[in-house]
Amino acid sequence: MPQTATAPQAPHPISHNDHAGEWLDRCLDLTAEALVNTRAATTVEVSHALDLCRRGITEHIPIDIIEATARSQGHQEEHLGSAALVIAEKVASYLNSPPPLIPFAGKLIAPSSFYESFDHMHQLSRVLLAPVIFAEDTDSIGVAALNPVAAQLLASAIQDTVFRRVGIRPFLTVVRLDYESWTFLCRKHFEL
Repeated sequence: MPQTATAPQAPHPISHNDHAGEWLDRCLDLTAEALVNTRAATTVEVSHALDLCRRGITEHIPIDIIEATARSQGHQEEHLGSAALVIAEKVASYLNSPPPLIPFAGKLIAPSSFYESFDHMHQLSRVLLAPVIFAEDTDSIGVAALNPVAAQLLASAIQDTVFRRVGIRPFLTVVRLDYESWTFLCRKHFEL
């Protein structure tokens, strides 16, 4: 039985000068660990998925490691959604607090004012491919992703950033999305 990981922690508090690449590297490392330890993928498949992710970065076509893993396992486009869902479920089971799958989250309106107020969080959200699905002022914020590790990392970064700026720790909701909702939100929030 795989060992349960603790909730992902931010590499360090984010500021405008920090590189989102550090966050992405942390996300890739933690997710790769979960993929192998839950037997969602072999080390060869994970290595290939990491190569796809890094190639996507250099070509400015981001790809999440969950999707890249499904592709590296040979799943065709018509089966990619169901394969990614199974893989994401296994990764979620590796976390202490697995985020629930919320299929309707893709219908929520993008929190434009939050993104405008916290532009660097919008940039990090884009890098991690984890959209903010709602923001009620700075008191209650929701994040979602196909990859539960990415969603939890973003939630940690948002909580630290909001606390430093306004002195309160917002209530963060972290959920998972199905592949179709996730791709829709990434196009809508990040113009991908």
